[in-house]
Amino acid sequence: MTKKWFRIGMVSVFLLSLALRFWGLERFNTLVFDEVYFAKFGNNYLTHTPFFNAHPPLSQYMIGIGIWIGSHIPFWHDTVNGLTGSLRSPWTYRWFNALTGSFIPLVVTAIAYQLSYRRSFALLAGFFTACDGIFLVESRYALSNIYIVIFGLLGHWFLLLALDNQNRRRFWLVFAGIAFGASVGTKWNGLWFLSGVYLIWIAAWIIHLIHSFLNSKLFFASSSLKEAGGGESRGAGEAGEAGVSTYSPSSQTPLQNLTQLNIFQMLFYLGIIPALIYSIIWIPHLQLDKTYGFIAVHQQILKFHLQLGGNNPNVHPYCAPWYKWPLMTRPMAYYYQTAESITEPLPVMGPPLPAGAGQVIYDVHAMGNPFLWWFGLAAMLFLVGMLVSQPISLWVKEKRFSVPETLSVDTWIALYLVINYAANLLPWVEVTRCVFIYHYMCAVVFIFLAIAWFVDQCLRSYYQQLRALGVTITFIILAAFIFWMPIYLGLPLSPHDYKLRMWFNSWI
Repeated sequence: MTKKWFRIGMVSVFLLSLALRFWGLERFNTLVFDEVYFAKFGNNYLTHTPFFNAHPPLSQYMIGIGIWIGSHIPFWHDTVNGLTGSLRSPWTYRWFNALTGSFIPLVVTAIAYQLSYRRSFALLAGFFTACDGIFLVESRYALSNIYIVIFGLLGHWFLLLALDNQNRRRFWLVFAGIAFGASVGTKWNGLWFLSGVYLIWIAAWIIHLIHSFLNSKLFFASSSLKEAGGGESRGAGEAGEAGVSTYSPSSQTPLQNLTQLNIFQMLFYLGIIPALIYSIIWIPHLQLDKTYGFIAVHQQILKFHLQLGGNNPNVHPYCAPWYKWPLMTRPMAYYYQTAESITEPLPVMGPPLPAGAGQVIYDVHAMGNPFLWWFGLAAMLFLVGMLVSQPISLWVKEKRFSVPETLSVDTWIALYLVINYAANLLPWVEVTRCVFIYHYMCAVVFIFLAIAWFVDQCLRSYYQQLRALGVTITFIILAAFIFWMPIYLGLPLSPHDYKLRMWFNSWI
């Protein structure tokens, strides 16, 4: 793929994301789902109204900034309500999220490109991200999860840029630390993005140390052979038995430079700086609400979350434990209303009409693109299998444990995606409070990268069947996005068309 077509593709993906997020942004003139908290909280900062915030405040600052800017724009104020505490147009408290969410596919594209320098892989990653439903829904309303994801992804991108550019490494590491601090400053689970960085860094050092150990064994073995008159040629022949491969990849990835970062750099740039940014983020809120100090407010937040109850439908009908997320067995409705006809005004208040009375359904479903998630999970399992099979195949071939001298680019990509996916998913195993499908958003972006990598491998394959498989997967993902788009955008559906999209009862 040429640079020109790559740029055209990126612009197209961005415009698609932008159009879908801004279309009909003010249609539902009410507070949708957790807008009852976040939109109100954003407005509270503008009206200087103290309040208790059960999450770090950065996303509400962003929403408040959007409200302030939007209120000074002399259009898009056809519909207004006072549900935030002030008379506001829904557009004013939603547009900043829509704009921010539109950039997430571009950031994913940038990460994929920085990992591999393959334009096709990068463009597929951005395109698949743009074709997901839950990211579209979360971007269209004044909610907070978009900010966790984009700041966490920016932290990863800045880190890759730091690894790739030794002359400006400190510059990019500072920005990485700021981005990770901002992610945690949105919600505490933004910390898992940072934990993924530490885990891949530790993995890189383990691989480096294992190889150094095996190489030292080779050195002493070669010295003994020379003294015995075996010569250098025989010593070289023993390289495979000592566990050192002569594989040399045809391209590079910044991940190969992870061991250039020492523990002090990691702790300063990706420890102290994020902690400092996180602390600074709290200053405006603590100046507004002086009920609790910095330590006390964190104690109150922790107490709040511990009291939310167990992770079962008795607490909330849409509670979904972590193991239900990958297969998307329990998405949730953010908005559900019915009307007697499509010509009626959009229903925004009160319960839906009685069963059988409503002929038109308006549903905004926080649900991913099913085939994107399912194919992506299969691709992630494929990457796990690839990582496991490599040392096993070397063991069988060389009759002893060994590691390649230099890991291939695809092995590094697999390691990066698997570790970061696990880092953003597995901490939820120990969480006993009620959690929801949107908590999976930080992990599922690595699923998008995994399926993009797999499809790219298929499209670049010599075998026609694999190329056909890659094309088929891409079109199925696109077709699924179009098919389920009415419940992402809250378009009017007949009861039959609504049920047609609810494949399982657990989806309703």
